[in-house]
Amino acid sequence: MKIKQELNDVFDSVVLHVNKTSEEVDCSGASVLIIHKDKIVAEEYWGKHSKASGARPIQEDSQFHVASVRKSYIGFAASYAIHNGYIKSIDDEVNKYLPVPNMDLYNKTTIRHLLTHTHGLNLQDSNIVREFPPGQSWAYRDIGVDLLTQIIKLTTGKTIVEILYEEVFNPLDFQETGWHDDSDSKLVDVIRNPNDSLWSNDRGRDGDKKNMYVSTRELAYWGYIHLKQGLINGKQVVSKDIINSSTSLQSPNFMNKDLPQNGFLWFVKELPAKKSEIGELVPKESFQILGYTNVAVLVIPKRDIVVVRMFNSYGSTDNYDYLVNIREFGDTVMKCF
Repeated sequence: MKIKQELNDVFDSVVLHVNKTSEEVDCSGASVLIIHKDKIVAEEYWGKHSKASGARPIQEDSQFHVASVRKSYIGFAASYAIHNGYIKSIDDEVNKYLPVPNMDLYNKTTIRHLLTHTHGLNLQDSNIVREFPPGQSWAYRDIGVDLLTQIIKLTTGKTIVEILYEEVFNPLDFQETGWHDDSDSKLVDVIRNPNDSLWSNDRGRDGDKKNMYVSTRELAYWGYIHLKQGLINGKQVVSKDIINSSTSLQSPNFMNKDLPQNGFLWFVKELPAKKSEIGELVPKESFQILGYTNVAVLVIPKRDIVVVRMFNSYGSTDNYDYLVNIREFGDTVMKCF
């Protein structure tokens, strides 16, 4: 997949915002890429793969650890499973598909709840516990994604990776998106505290682990596929229905209207919500996903634009407010119009 590059200075303030953010977080390298009206209009790379002397410069083929941005790929696989009838309904209960030891704990917990962070389950001392009734609140917990990947594999007979290669990566010749167990010269080191409890050493190539790395361009192309609803160069490469389900509002109707809103693990902009990660100026029907490495993909269909930022920082420094920053990121994009 190739998109023509026609650089301009319209979005210089966005580039500046990403550059400034790279100085606020503990990173050694960063990048930004913007696709607007089917052209790459901004593409910048800074720094190096690590803080080590002689480290490789960040460049076009550098692949960053994308952390929770991986969930948008899992959301796609879930949409594929539903679209093709492997999962009969988004409102089917988890118990229907997954053999679980404590059936009562999962009662009334649906696929929708897993996809929208509203399942109410959490892990405590390796035990699954319930924080709130399913669909009654919102909490960002990995246990929901873990259950979802198990259901996808059981129902389809395919791994997340197999679905993605079959539906997207092979048809569009993605070469710089993957799950890596071992170091590679193109993989950007993650700058992190070794004692950070959120870091995962899980290994595996099935697409269900947190070891996903993507180049700046291919992450932007991933956003572009969603922007164009799978229609690339006049050909419907990916099902429009799969994309639309993934990126439209799927959250239950909350009593608390300030809770974040989700599609299939994407954050979506529909109603005003104080706890949203999407900027106030960003219009409805936009969608975004953010990772713990501060990597983000923002898609604004009403402006025909995809904006990607990459960093190799893990978590936040003491004076860095990631929610304020990611909202400013989206609002800075909108101010360019």
